Amino acid sequence: GGREGAAAQAAGRIATAQGATAPKRDGPEGTAAAGVAATGDEILDGDEEEEDEEEEEEEEEEEEESSEMSASDEDGSWIAWFCSLRGNEFFCEVDEDYIQDDFNLTGLNSLVPYYDYALDMVLDVEMPMEDSLTEEQQEIVESAAEMLYGLIHARYIVTNRGMHAMYEKYRGASFGRCPHVFCQGQPVLPVGLSDLPRNYTVNVFCPRCHGLFFPKSTRQANIDGAYFGTTFPHLYLMTHPDVIPAKPAQQYVPRVYGFRIHRSSLYYRNHEEQHGSGGGNDREHRRRGKNHRQLANR
Repeated sequence: GGREGAAAQAAGRIATAQGATAPKRDGPEGTAAAGVAATGDEILDGDEEEEDEEEEEEEEEEEEESSEMSASDEDGSWIAWFCSLRGNEFFCEVDEDYIQDDFNLTGLNSLVPYYDYALDMVLDVEMPMEDSLTEEQQEIVESAAEMLYGLIHARYIVTNRGMHAMYEKYRGASFGRCPHVFCQGQPVLPVGLSDLPRNYTVNVFCPRCHGLFFPKSTRQANIDGAYFGTTFPHLYLMTHPDVIPAKPAQQYVPRVYGFRIHRSSLYYRNHEEQHGSGGGNDREHRRRGKNHRQLANR
């Protein structure tokens, strides 16, 4: 019993000593420790506030982006969206009135899969059966809409309104410029080598040298040439003769050490033989035609 009483008294003294010494932390060491603890709490609070602010900013940015997307979806049409895509700078916006005229779309239903769905997508018409389409079918419809618009575009740009829209792009060199040195940056016009889709990609035609080139941008170089057709640049120049530029004033002459290469050289002969058969036949036909005319005159 004596030991237990002594232990209890000792414990009481230790507790009293701890209670008496605790307030001494308000001194220099205690104040510093408290300051460090307070600063740490403030830093943690500051970090939490910054994180909260960043999260709020991210949420606001996401809301702004979503609102912009929804606004663009509401305000802009599918046609405007399609023409604004990178790589589609060659396309002009086709008037919806033109697309709504069935006469202008004659024969396209046999070329475009999911034609009705594609047409509704181009004209921003809600498709009642859209939910019943699979994801793969949705992708096909989207591709079909692009194809349908491209084929309509080829027909539209040979109309007066279409030519005017393309002229604005031509004037701003939106189709690029001729790489021929002596054409001096002549703006070019888009052209296809076939009126049927999936045959050739689009090329550009120079009105000055009549050369045909690949578009400068690889994005544009992958566009189907049928979306511009074989007629547009030539019909445009025929109906607007005032914009036809003169031929290049200079012509490149190959030289070796400053001397011209003679026309009888293999340099020219081998080059011309690439077209020799066709050229020879043409010359032969012209010669025979001339002989026949001479005999007829006799």
